[in-house]
Amino acid sequence: MANDVEHEKRALRAELRERRQLLSDAQRENAASAIAERLDDLIEELGAGSISCFLSTTTEPGTRDFVKAAVRRGIRVLLPVTRADGLLDWAVASDDDETSEGLFGLPEPTGEVLGPIAVNDVDLMIIPAAAVDRTGMRMGWGRGYFDKTIGSMEKCPPVYAVIYDSEVLDSLPSEVHDQPVNGVVTPTQTLLLSPTRR
Repeated sequence: MANDVEHEKRALRAELRERRQLLSDAQRENAASAIAERLDDLIEELGAGSISCFLSTTTEPGTRDFVKAAVRRGIRVLLPVTRADGLLDWAVASDDDETSEGLFGLPEPTGEVLGPIAVNDVDLMIIPAAAVDRTGMRMGWGRGYFDKTIGSMEKCPPVYAVIYDSEVLDSLPSEVHDQPVNGVVTPTQTLLLSPTRR
């Protein structure tokens, strides 16, 4: 059974990855700009002074300009740094563009690295996803970093996934370790899904 779910997820991830690669530069820029506005509104609505976010890759909905602008406005932004043991360290974002290549070729911050528990102090977590369904179930890219992080937090703040509109699906295959999110931010909407935490 679990193998069927994993197979289904793998096929869906491949399809979603391919769809993202078909977007034009203009579509990506417009999406990043719209998402930045929505994330700014969300921060204001939640009164968040400290957040965690991710540095987008070229195919992910863009978060880099949003991060830079948030830092300039005095918001403390923690960025994930992948570790070989499956946990995430965190680094405080600065408003420059300096990144290094982390594990799996992902862009990572170059600042001072803080341990995994640093994220316990944020008011809002903004995380990547391949897709999210209408119950709040999130499907990542298969490495489990964010599921592990969210699942291990004693007091988890609101968690929002940033995705494209076509990646909000009716339902997703899920396994026991998959963690739900509270909402999604897309170029056209911010959806509160308020799932129950396991």
